[in-house]
Amino acid sequence: MSYKMLIVGAGKQAQAIAYEFVRQKDIDEVCVASRHLDKPKKIKKMLKSDKICPVKLNAKNFNETVKLMKKFDCAVSAVPYQYNYDLARAAVKAGCNFIDLGGNVDIVKKEFSLSKQAKKNNVAIIPDCGLAPGLVSNLAALAVQKDFKGNKVKSVKLRVGGLPQHPKGPLKYMIVFSVHGLINEYIEPVLVIDNYKLKTVEPMQDVEELNFPGFGKMEAFNTSGGTSTMPQSYKGKIKELNYKTIRYPGHAEKVRCMMYLGLTSSKPREVEGCKFPPRELLEDLFKEKLSYKDKDLVLLKVIVEGTKKKVVYTLVDKEKGGLTAMTRCTGFPAGVIAEMIVRGDIKKKGALKHEFDVPPQILYKALKNRGLNIKKKVYYG
Repeated sequence: MSYKMLIVGAGKQAQAIAYEFVRQKDIDEVCVASRHLDKPKKIKKMLKSDKICPVKLNAKNFNETVKLMKKFDCAVSAVPYQYNYDLARAAVKAGCNFIDLGGNVDIVKKEFSLSKQAKKNNVAIIPDCGLAPGLVSNLAALAVQKDFKGNKVKSVKLRVGGLPQHPKGPLKYMIVFSVHGLINEYIEPVLVIDNYKLKTVEPMQDVEELNFPGFGKMEAFNTSGGTSTMPQSYKGKIKELNYKTIRYPGHAEKVRCMMYLGLTSSKPREVEGCKFPPRELLEDLFKEKLSYKDKDLVLLKVIVEGTKKKVVYTLVDKEKGGLTAMTRCTGFPAGVIAEMIVRGDIKKKGALKHEFDVPPQILYKALKNRGLNIKKKVYYG
């Protein structure tokens, strides 16, 4: 049996997802759809695959999107999260399975409101299929299901960062994904589990130190969106669950200073007769000042602790095969999950959760085979 896959968007993440799809013998068509054809054509040229079909699509045009999706077994959204709800609606209407890279709690809630109709139309919707949210949830679920098997889990700690290998400037950071999404993660309320209960905490707070061999001391702090549906799923069952973003030391303090000055505000301000939201200026400056050329890396640590043992997954990934570490660690999980849907490894329909509905062992093995060197250690006592 062969499958046809659609990728909406033609940026860096789409490139990695297409890279994944064209290497599968049972996928015979990979459509890369974008508002402008030059980017899909560039992906086709880079990957040198006749499987890739560049298509022009305005993702804001609902009817046009439905018409295109009807031709495919699964659609992957690789566009900013603002589009994901309407793309999910289009997929449900088209009878096409759908996943996205997520990252925004409110949008994901809206996608779950489509679950009943999706089930009726035999469609699976899985939001948040990237690195974080996404892979971190699956690794935590793998530990909970395999290593604890119903035994009490005290805490789940998720730590992830996409970073430059050679940091520059006072922020010691380089843009590795959407600037708009980055600032959202920095400023939106953060949902955690604290003492078995859901709790909202402030972003950019609770800074902690952690170490990665070869990189020395790093910092991690609260950011939004990385846990997907895990807090709601595990409330009352796990005492502590939280997600923090990893950066080089000193980053959080400097960003908090920008927040204090109002630079992350979307409320328009008037300066010499011109009105503009400070956040738009900040995003523009981030793109300009933090887009220097350097190879990136991804650091990941998932710590699941019970009363008698602790399971730790770690990953240090760097650019390979012309793909950045961030695109590999985001695009490969998304691609594999889409493949799991069409192949029947994920059988349920409706809006699905990573921690219950995505078989973590299959995903873990597939990603190891694709060169993501996820290491596991178990500590007793």
